[in-house]
Amino acid sequence: MRAAGVDSPEHDARALAVYILGVAKPSDLARFENIDETMYGNLVARRASRIPLQHLTGSVGFRWIELEVGPGVFVPRPETESVVQWAIDALVGVPAPLLVDLCAGSGTIAFALANEVPGATVHAVELDPGALAWARRNATLRVRAGDPEVHLHQGSALDALPELDAAVDLVASNPPYVATHERATVDPEVVDHDPETALFAGEDGLDVIRDVERAARRLLKPGGLVVVEHSDRHGTSAPELFVRTGGWTEIADHRDLTGRDRYLTARLLP
Repeated sequence: MRAAGVDSPEHDARALAVYILGVAKPSDLARFENIDETMYGNLVARRASRIPLQHLTGSVGFRWIELEVGPGVFVPRPETESVVQWAIDALVGVPAPLLVDLCAGSGTIAFALANEVPGATVHAVELDPGALAWARRNATLRVRAGDPEVHLHQGSALDALPELDAAVDLVASNPPYVATHERATVDPEVVDHDPETALFAGEDGLDVIRDVERAARRLLKPGGLVVVEHSDRHGTSAPELFVRTGGWTEIADHRDLTGRDRYLTARLLP
C-alpha cells in the first residue's frame, strides 16, 4: 500500500485485519494467524487501488460514535472533530439548544452534537438524496444506540428550514469547499469516490459557504453562533466573507489539530 501512495499503510492494514477478524481494536489481533488470507489480500489490494478504507469496512469512527458510510456519501475526516468540539464548548450553559447542521452528508456533525450536547434538538439538512439515504441509515442506528432523534430534511443549505427563522442557537456546517481548479491536487480516495456535490464549490471554493452564511444569518436568533469548516487555503478569505456581508461579530478563524486553518466562527449581532 505504501508504494501505491496510501498515507497510512500500516494503520490501514491493521484496520482491515480488525474488520475481518471482528475484534474490537488492533491490540486484540492475537488471532491474526487465523485470518482468511484470501479475503485479507483482496481487501489490501483494493485499498492499494485507493478505494477508501471506510468503503471497505463500511463504517467510520467519529468522536464517540460510529457511522455507516460508503459510495454516494462524503467520508468524514478527523479535522471535522475540531469543528464539533468548538460547538460543544460554545453551547455550555445554553439550556435545550436548537441546532442546525447544513450540508449534513452522512449526518456526522448532527449525530455527534445530538450525542454530546445535553437537551439539544438537532436538525440536519442535506440536498443530495444519496447522501441523505446514508444519514437516514445512521439515524436509525443512533436511535438504537440510545441517542436523541436527529430531524432529517432534504433541501439546499440556502433555503433550509424557514420555519426555524430567527430561532436557532447554533448553525454548523462542513460544506463543499474545493475550488474547481484544485481537482488535480485532491487525493484519489476523495476525488474518485466522494460525491462531486460534496467536494466542489465554484472557482474559489466559497460558493456554498456563501449560501451557508446567508442561511445562518436568517436562521439564527440574535446572538446565535455559526461554525463553518473550510479549506486550509480559506483561512483569510472565508472569515472576510462574513466581514463583508455585515451583521456578524466575534468573527474568528481557527486551526485544526494539525495546525492548519480549518474553520471559522461568528456570532450574529444582537
